Amino acid sequence: MGIRVVQWTTGNIGRQSVKAMAGRDDLELVGCYAWSPDKVGRDVGELAGIEPLGVAATDDVDALFALRPDCVVYNPMWLDVDEMVRILEAGVNMVSTAGFVTGHALGDADRERLAEACERGGSSLFGSGINPGWAELLAIVLASASDRIDKVTVSESADTTFYDSPATEIPAGFGQPIDHPDLLAMTRKGTAVFEDAVRLIADALGVELDEVVCEAEYAQTKEDLDLGSWQIAAGCVAGISGAWLGRVGGRTLVELKFRWRKGQTLEPDWEVEMGYIIDVEGRPSLHARVDILPPPDFEATTMEEFMVLGMILTAVPAVNAIPAVVEAPPGIVTYTDLYRTLPRGYAAT
Repeated sequence: MGIRVVQWTTGNIGRQSVKAMAGRDDLELVGCYAWSPDKVGRDVGELAGIEPLGVAATDDVDALFALRPDCVVYNPMWLDVDEMVRILEAGVNMVSTAGFVTGHALGDADRERLAEACERGGSSLFGSGINPGWAELLAIVLASASDRIDKVTVSESADTTFYDSPATEIPAGFGQPIDHPDLLAMTRKGTAVFEDAVRLIADALGVELDEVVCEAEYAQTKEDLDLGSWQIAAGCVAGISGAWLGRVGGRTLVELKFRWRKGQTLEPDWEVEMGYIIDVEGRPSLHARVDILPPPDFEATTMEEFMVLGMILTAVPAVNAIPAVVEAPPGIVTYTDLYRTLPRGYAAT
């Protein structure tokens, strides 16, 4: 028997988690939590867009705990600390993609609540995703080849026109008037999990940071922009270029940069790379570029369908970490604590 797993929600990321687990012999999907009433009672395979798996979704949390799962794959759009505490106190380990890496961005009180829940339940909590998460792991691996590290930079750059997620983008500042006085505060709050990622890299380097700060600049759309489920009016924010900086002794040691744009009428008209660039300044200095490309047999007729690749990249790192998280000691754990996360079960044979 494999590790017993409960899937928590089946939204965009949750569906990819289910697909990733369905092909693995070491993971046994035993239950699924449904947030939406219309999903209760339906087969989780059907909800994920694959063949039925013989597991019905439910909103009965106690019934899910009665299945004695080893781990929950936690994929809601927004994390709920009370919900997470309940799961961890029940003795169930958790891997999360819901804006959690180290917990520092939640504040000391909520982070302590989660850590104490882990201790009471004897459970472990791990967070990842594509970025923050997996991209920082790549930076750590790259930095492990230098004997002097002056600075580590991870840059994400993307045209997000077809990323239809107003619930996550509007809080970061998209759609606000370009002269809104609280734009930076919005961006800081909406991207706060990047603070966790800065601290993750600093921890891998064995450094305690003096401060972590957020900086940002903005671009406006010159014409009304129709994004399908929502709109951005001319003169409002359709581009955000920001950075989270981890500083020691007055200099920046870790820098996580992001540049996101929407539409073709941006002012200024920023260029984007559509991928990740990782730089380690030191001895030697190292530079790596990660492009996100479809396989030859990938069938996508629209950009919306192409965006599923990003959802896979968000879900799979957390799923891959399940065995290591289950074996980890109780508490909040990160990539610096896990023995390894391997891409087993996905090779085309």
